[in-house]
Amino acid sequence: MRRKKDPPTRGVVDAGRGDQTVTMSSINAADTAVTAPDGALPPIALGPGEGEHFWFFGGLTTIKADGAGTGGRMMLTEQTAPRGSGSPLHVHHNEDEWFYVLEGELTIWVAGQTVLAPAGSFVFGPRDVPHTFIVSSDEARFLLVTQAAGFEGFIRTLGAPAPVAEIPPAPAAPPDMAPVLQAAADHGLEIIGPPGIPA
Repeated sequence: MRRKKDPPTRGVVDAGRGDQTVTMSSINAADTAVTAPDGALPPIALGPGEGEHFWFFGGLTTIKADGAGTGGRMMLTEQTAPRGSGSPLHVHHNEDEWFYVLEGELTIWVAGQTVLAPAGSFVFGPRDVPHTFIVSSDEARFLLVTQAAGFEGFIRTLGAPAPVAEIPPAPAAPPDMAPVLQAAADHGLEIIGPPGIPA
């Protein structure tokens, strides 16, 4: 046993009281498992601008993580959209949905409560609870996450692969709602009202 007056060894810290000494040493990477256990999901690492890009409901949606990569646990998208873009009033029956605003501002309506969400805001919309949102700044960039995954199927069904990773041109006409309603039903969503914040 080392005495307190001895100089410490590199990577070792002495702690204790009186004659009691406790030695803690740093973890040596050679002694530590550095690979994932069998059956573990592989990590996902995407840089800025990477992912699947879609033009979806008037904005750019980039799928950063989907159910295939997360074992069905969650889906993450980065959204960039102009003022007035948003979703119809809807309900998710299979997943919770949350928003984190990176730039700009969203107005989000969840179960009768209207939330102004500037950059840095987090808003959670539980499954089976009606909600909608609109971009209330000139442009907004935000993360949209669903837990569990599955909503990416709705995006892939209705979105158009983006030829460039930027906001699409403004649509000439409102979308045909028949395919939207069908895709919603196919993916556990229920469209219950038009886009915009309910009065």
